[in-house]
Amino acid sequence: MMSNRLFLLPRSALACAFAVALTTGLAGCGGGGYTPGAVSQASDRRELPQALLTRAAVNYSPFRTSRGPADLASEVITPANVLQDLRLVQATGIGTIRLFSSRGFAETVLQVIRDNGLDLKVQLGAFPNPVTGAAAEADNQAELDACIRLANAYPEIVLAVSVGNEKLVEWSTAQIAPEVMAGYLRKVRAAVRQPVTTNDNWLMWSKVPRSVAETVDFAAVHVYPFLDTFYDPTRYDWRQKSVPEAQRARAMIDASVAEARKQFEAARAGLAKLGLSTIPMVVGETGWAAVDTNGGPTLAFRAHPVNQKMYFDAMQLWAQQGRRDPQGPKAVFFFQAFDEPWKQGDDGWGLFNASRQARYVVQGLGTCGQTWACEPGSYTEADAVKWVPPTLAAAVTASRYTLFADAAVAGEERATGLRWDPFATTGYRESSAGAPSADGGVHLEVSPNPVDYGWGLFRYSGTGVLANLSNFAGGRLNFLVRSDGYPGKIEVGISTDTEDRDVQEAFLQIAPGQYGYCNTNSWCEVSIPISAFVAANPRLDLRFVNFRFIIADRYSFTGKPPNLTGLPLLRIDNLHWTR
Repeated sequence: MMSNRLFLLPRSALACAFAVALTTGLAGCGGGGYTPGAVSQASDRRELPQALLTRAAVNYSPFRTSRGPADLASEVITPANVLQDLRLVQATGIGTIRLFSSRGFAETVLQVIRDNGLDLKVQLGAFPNPVTGAAAEADNQAELDACIRLANAYPEIVLAVSVGNEKLVEWSTAQIAPEVMAGYLRKVRAAVRQPVTTNDNWLMWSKVPRSVAETVDFAAVHVYPFLDTFYDPTRYDWRQKSVPEAQRARAMIDASVAEARKQFEAARAGLAKLGLSTIPMVVGETGWAAVDTNGGPTLAFRAHPVNQKMYFDAMQLWAQQGRRDPQGPKAVFFFQAFDEPWKQGDDGWGLFNASRQARYVVQGLGTCGQTWACEPGSYTEADAVKWVPPTLAAAVTASRYTLFADAAVAGEERATGLRWDPFATTGYRESSAGAPSADGGVHLEVSPNPVDYGWGLFRYSGTGVLANLSNFAGGRLNFLVRSDGYPGKIEVGISTDTEDRDVQEAFLQIAPGQYGYCNTNSWCEVSIPISAFVAANPRLDLRFVNFRFIIADRYSFTGKPPNLTGLPLLRIDNLHWTR
């Protein structure tokens, strides 16, 4: 389900960065031996606490100021900020929060709940990482010990324990072997009184290894039909084209809820194959983004505050139904309480934004200006976004389509309404400093300022206006570039829409000497056949071009090490398409 797109980090990769920060906290000092044998049979299974069965639930992390994974370890989590967060969560009527780890801020959260008498319960998490050696295993054991210690120190608050987050599913980039995870589960379960599980995607639970299934008291299943519409657009009919436009947004939400139920049932079927058809199940994560964030999965026609509320309300109804149905979810943990800017392209899922303003999804549960400050914007259900077909513009017939240049050229068409937009912290400005290019005048100066995984900049229509460049299929993308020793490869890309609004992109990794590219501090002309982009991704549709030009360096694609900094400036000029 997860893959890299532009600068999107997979949720599992984000979780790895998250864990780095969490390990800077208390190491814990608990213990406990291993208990062999199955524990998930009805006679041995620990019952879920009544509080879990009656309360709305949400995933919670308190990060506010971090702007990337590298910042997490240094962010100071204060009790005052946690208290503000938890009071806002409680004001929504939510009564259970899930924490991902037991180090870092976990004890602060538990202390704030206890010391302020908050009526909140916690599903505590332990966050082991892949075992790459003795040091990694020792760190995992410290995390498990911390979890054990906190679960036993706060028994009235911690109602359940989860070991691992999406560590077993086949697409995880931070996998832990099932037999290792089973050992971690046994250790924790032997040392605490609470019911124990592991949180993972429905796909894992549909194929769950017996060693894991028989070591948990309940299953915590993640369902993300919203994200699946990007990673697997054909999985279900999310577009609902046949439904009249006025009813389409509601139909899209209904289809997504039906898909969530289908995924949950697939997880149930996987457990039933092992004779565990009666094991309790919860939805450990599900959610809907309010914002279609730059650098993340393209979720236009889906991400919106109203759509988020429609899905949230439907999930709360399903939770109520599930408590009455032996086969239904006993709780639904919504993802997530607050936006966390460090997630960058994977942000925008919060019931509250990063400024602690209530989003439309929960505004009606309190009073704006009294219960909480509300995010600007006034909505009704009629404002929900929906799939609409693309607008096919007349094909550009000029011999040249100019994106950025000074000198006018006879017969060209100059693109209008375009903007530059950076990934992460990439800097850019127009400049006339230094040796001028053949185009003369002003060029674009790009300051990479990379985050841990790289940098990038694109030229596109911020309002979604698409260019019909189908006449340029046999043409070229051209630009002048000057850099003083930029190391290794750079990336050049384009992106198009399709008739289904299924965004497609193509990147080429270009080394000095390819397509005219050089890094010798002299201006050189890069000229790339459009056919090379189409070969990289045959699903490009040149009738619907949005990202007319992308320049980037995603280290995992160009072979550079993570966290590489100190990159020199790049200068771009005379950017255009030719037929």
